[in-house]
Amino acid sequence: LPRAAPSARILLTRPPRGSGAASGARAPSCGGLVAAAGTMAALQLDELFSAVAARRSGQASQAAPAAAGAAAAEKKDAKDAKPAKEKPKWGEPGSGKTGKEAKAKAKAEKTPAAPIPITPEGEMKDMTLPMEATYIPKAVESAWSSWWQKQGFFTPDAKAAKGTADSQKFVMVIPPPNVTGSLHIGHTLMLGIEDALTRWHRMCGHMTLWLPGTDHAGIATQSVVERLLYRQENITRHDLGRDKFLERVWDWKHKHGDRIVHQMHRVATSPDWTRERFTMDPMLNKAVVEAFVRFHDQGLIYRDNRLVNWSPHMRTALSDLEVDHEDILGTTFLSIPGYDGKVEVGILCEFKYQIKGTQDHLNVATTRLETMLGDVAVAVHPEDDRYKAMVGKELVHPFFPERKMVVVADTMVERDFGTGCVKITPAHDPNDFKCGQRHGLEMISIFAEDGRINGNGGPFAGQHRFEGRKTVEEALKEKGLWVQKKSHAMRLGLCSRSKDIVEPFLKPQWWMNCKALADKSVKAVREGELAIIPEFHQNTWFHWLENIQEWCISRQLWWGHRIPAYKVVKPSKDKELWFTGRSYEEALAKAHAHLGTHDVVIEQDEDVLDTWFSSGLFPFSVFGWPDTEGNDDFEAFFPTSLLETGHDILFFWVARMVMMSIGLTGKLPFKTVYLHALVRDAHGRKMSKSLGNVIDPIEVIDGISLEELHKKLEEGNLPAKEVERAKKGQSTDYPDGIPECGADALRFGLLAYTQQGRNVNLDINRVVGYRHFCNKVWNATRFGLRYFGDDFKFPGALRLDAPFAWEDRWILSRLSHCAKVTNQAWEKYEFASTTTATYSFFLHDLCDVYLELLKPRFYGDAEQGASDQEKRRLEEDRSIAREVLYICLDWSMRLMHPLLPYLTEELYQRLPPSATKSRSITVAPYPTAVFGWVNEGVEKEMEVVGEVAKQFRSEKASLGLPPGARPRGYVRHSEAHWRERLGALAERMSRMALIGEVKVLAEGEEAPKGTLRSVVNAESLIFIEVSGVDLSAEITKMKKKVVSAEKMVKAYEEKMAAPGYEERVPASVREMNSQKHEAAKMELRELHKSVANIQEAIGS
Repeated sequence: LPRAAPSARILLTRPPRGSGAASGARAPSCGGLVAAAGTMAALQLDELFSAVAARRSGQASQAAPAAAGAAAAEKKDAKDAKPAKEKPKWGEPGSGKTGKEAKAKAKAEKTPAAPIPITPEGEMKDMTLPMEATYIPKAVESAWSSWWQKQGFFTPDAKAAKGTADSQKFVMVIPPPNVTGSLHIGHTLMLGIEDALTRWHRMCGHMTLWLPGTDHAGIATQSVVERLLYRQENITRHDLGRDKFLERVWDWKHKHGDRIVHQMHRVATSPDWTRERFTMDPMLNKAVVEAFVRFHDQGLIYRDNRLVNWSPHMRTALSDLEVDHEDILGTTFLSIPGYDGKVEVGILCEFKYQIKGTQDHLNVATTRLETMLGDVAVAVHPEDDRYKAMVGKELVHPFFPERKMVVVADTMVERDFGTGCVKITPAHDPNDFKCGQRHGLEMISIFAEDGRINGNGGPFAGQHRFEGRKTVEEALKEKGLWVQKKSHAMRLGLCSRSKDIVEPFLKPQWWMNCKALADKSVKAVREGELAIIPEFHQNTWFHWLENIQEWCISRQLWWGHRIPAYKVVKPSKDKELWFTGRSYEEALAKAHAHLGTHDVVIEQDEDVLDTWFSSGLFPFSVFGWPDTEGNDDFEAFFPTSLLETGHDILFFWVARMVMMSIGLTGKLPFKTVYLHALVRDAHGRKMSKSLGNVIDPIEVIDGISLEELHKKLEEGNLPAKEVERAKKGQSTDYPDGIPECGADALRFGLLAYTQQGRNVNLDINRVVGYRHFCNKVWNATRFGLRYFGDDFKFPGALRLDAPFAWEDRWILSRLSHCAKVTNQAWEKYEFASTTTATYSFFLHDLCDVYLELLKPRFYGDAEQGASDQEKRRLEEDRSIAREVLYICLDWSMRLMHPLLPYLTEELYQRLPPSATKSRSITVAPYPTAVFGWVNEGVEKEMEVVGEVAKQFRSEKASLGLPPGARPRGYVRHSEAHWRERLGALAERMSRMALIGEVKVLAEGEEAPKGTLRSVVNAESLIFIEVSGVDLSAEITKMKKKVVSAEKMVKAYEEKMAAPGYEERVPASVREMNSQKHEAAKMELRELHKSVANIQEAIGS
């Protein structure tokens, strides 16, 4: 570290970055360190990770490891719980020896878990209680959320926020989950990302607001309550009537609607719960009414008779997102609600229409035979020579001979597909509807709202549409017009709620023309006003919005925002006449003015708005829009900073928010959109109840046995066959159930996965690995706290002129680098980089190296007869070590807090007092890089020392030496500078290598007899003492490898020498074989050297 004037210190706080009054939501500014006195040397920050951790792990750039690595670390932890008089070993109770591990495990199994102390709601935990010997997630995670909330840490002051620059604010609304829902793993990833960002911004001193809420989920909620009514009382909503039914829905919401909110608390979310919103709240309803009326007045909302996605069972239109598309590979029989039989799908039915006045026919094919009752034409391609002469001719409908049917020419027809003739049913197919509009064809709807055939179906009227599918086939056969039926792959649309087959249905609805708003939304992204991250999602944005269709915004439901449109029922009119209004009185006044009379009666539309309509207003309706005058919240927090959500609703929700905000406020609702990946199982499969691979985050947090997983399946509503299938899947993936991981480990694991792109293939075993990491953090901190003693108080700063030890300078440089990398990762939404950086620093740099090197400084005593000066030097060194250790633990907790909220708060509260310690880690400053700590020279030395130490450990393990063995080691280096430095660091190298005394050989000095040589790199060799070690097994093993390598070399030589090899084998394969041959020869040479080396070591 650079020298400075005596007593000069580095202050652990700095003036806030940004303006505005402090509030409960503003932390001190991020914890950079600024020199209070003296001049610090300008040192350039290291841009790369130290290679020591990478080489130790065998990778150049290691991502936060999976369960195996962390489990190995957990196994190494088993070194603690020695008597107090012994030197403490950090890690789990027990020793590293197998016998002691087994005893400790057996003891733990017999010892019942201590009860978790109960903390009154909203009160602070009692931090005077002793730390548990091991990490217990339930105990650590209890009580913190309610205390944080009561302290007001998450509630910003709107008045203060109005005076804060946008660069110093962070505002985000939560994508409101359905009020009917329960937390699933996708929610948990979303909440983990959003909460981590919120905590980081809050710790950076930004005025921070994360606003929570839930969505009324029109069709989902109504379906739940209707099923309950039918199951419990055998009644329908129609039996109750609209008002009574809505009372029942509100009752259900008040009793059960907060379930997902409680679950959100379990995963350590930190939104401002005082501003929680529900999309049916009066304030948000006012915004919905205002938006509808404004858009209608502008001509963007209108009423028209068009095709919609229709659920006959639920008797409502559906949005595209409420339709599940299933791939049918061939003939399949499905069960659907409201129909007793099985529905045959995955078939192609071919029949023929007679050309009027002739004996000729045109053959057509369809997957929906019953719709032929609404056919009005057959289309052919205008350039298809086979049918040019037939265009304009009339056809005979076999069941409605009086109906006019014609042959039309249309480019929608694919000439080479099937017969080249397409039946046209304008009222029941989107493509046919457009064709019918182009050719002025009659629109004949043959289905009633309940899916039965209506009066337009002639002799088939009253039949269920799928019963009609059968009877129409029989009737065509009787008339000699049936051709064939064959298996056919197809995509089938199913209602996501009822699983009924969705029908294109012609019905008057309210529509919104989004074209102009879509164009502005496209422009905002193209011109950089709105950022979409990752950028590859921009293509989806452009595709949807540049090809946007009219939006059907009405739904035939009772639960939702009732459409503020009123139809004139008196005086009667030939054509429907509608008026909109913010109230009945306003709509009536409009009707009076338009009709020129007060003798008018109007009735409000029974339908409600699509849920996405109210959700599209969420970024500004939650702040009180349209009442913006004197509205502190709206002025302070709109527009927001970020919208974070899954990429699957980029169009359905994100685009609509942007369009509606532009149209109603003239502003973008947010500056940036971050789209997270979708969560799949470890095998890359979509999560499905029938596969048994659905992961309930609460089960991961609390743990669950395989038997309990099976029981939940049995209590569900899956068919028996699917239950057995799901059980098999669970038994394969979770043979021992899911162990308790805790909310922190789940979050850390999910964020570590975010680098995967469009999908996250979640392996629960990896989350279990991060639970072990949490245990490591707990035990390492518990171990470190013992070094401080009861009277230690951190002074709040490090003296710049303090005589720091070599390892102090190294760990401070690594800590500064970790802070730099982590902050950069947060800024770039690279969440996996934050987990990697903090994991690597804490586990590898702090635990594996620094804590081990600290031990002799705390437990070494001054030699007998040492001078007072030497004793003072030793005590000063211990004092410096304590202060550096304090900074490492303090910074580690703060760096990891957005990733491990509960654990870091628990441990932060247990750190000794400090002049700069905050009331809570949630509002403590987030560390930033300290230029004065950066020391590239020391980091390079640690890289070299670490590489040598790693090779010693590898040789020790290869020789099968017991962990406690401490053979002597020798190092030879070709460069004088490194010989001198390695010699000076020999004692530290010995501790890192887990061997005895290490000596650096002078230039030309021979290695002692009885040592085994190993190559570290081109510049250095090591020699490990093997005197007294039986190397017979090792040399036998090596000789076997030699034989295997010789066979490999010979095999390649024979292959390459085969007759015709040069002529018959492609050049690329010959090149690959040559490379493999050279590699095999090189391996053989190295093996011979190793054998000779061992033989030399044993003197044979």
